Amino acid sequence: MHPVAGISTRKRGRACGPGPLRAVGAAALAAALTTLAACGGGGSKYPSYLPKSTLDPRTDVALTGTMARPAVTVEGLPVEVETAAFRVFVTVSGPVVPGEGLPYQPPGTTCTWTVTMRNATGDIPLSVADFHAVDHLGSVLDPKLAPGEPRLPSVLHPGEALTFRLRAYELTGEGVMQWAPDHEHVVATWDYEVEND
Repeated sequence: MHPVAGISTRKRGRACGPGPLRAVGAAALAAALTTLAACGGGGSKYPSYLPKSTLDPRTDVALTGTMARPAVTVEGLPVEVETAAFRVFVTVSGPVVPGEGLPYQPPGTTCTWTVTMRNATGDIPLSVADFHAVDHLGSVLDPKLAPGEPRLPSVLHPGEALTFRLRAYELTGEGVMQWAPDHEHVVATWDYEVEND
């Protein structure tokens, strides 16, 4: 047995015999070993050619979203939204669907998202109409408050926190949820997947 990667050195017919494919495989293995050695043998050292921004070990750090530069992240992660009037952390989680693994998978399903807003530094005007979803075909959906949810306050005041659920019917596939607190400029986008299989 070859000492590297469990490669067998025994010949078993023509497949392991000399030839161009075996030479290419050996060259690729040598290049991989050279790269590992240069990177410190797979330890915690980063290659010098990587941008410094990729060396930050922190994960799940809130992105900052503004009207000039909206944040794009995945569902479940917070965004720190900054405008001239306020800052607030916003998280959109979901969607949750009624069931998965059903014998028949319809082309779409009811989707429920949970929106959490916290640590507001100023008065934030609130409206369900400022949230919209876009499916993988580019259709824009206007979610409504899920049944049983109380009416949203018109303003979220400094220091207050709020959690509410939005609901819409959406096709299975990829989509995004967006928030535009001024009814026009999107400040944050959360990517998600609608699955019912």
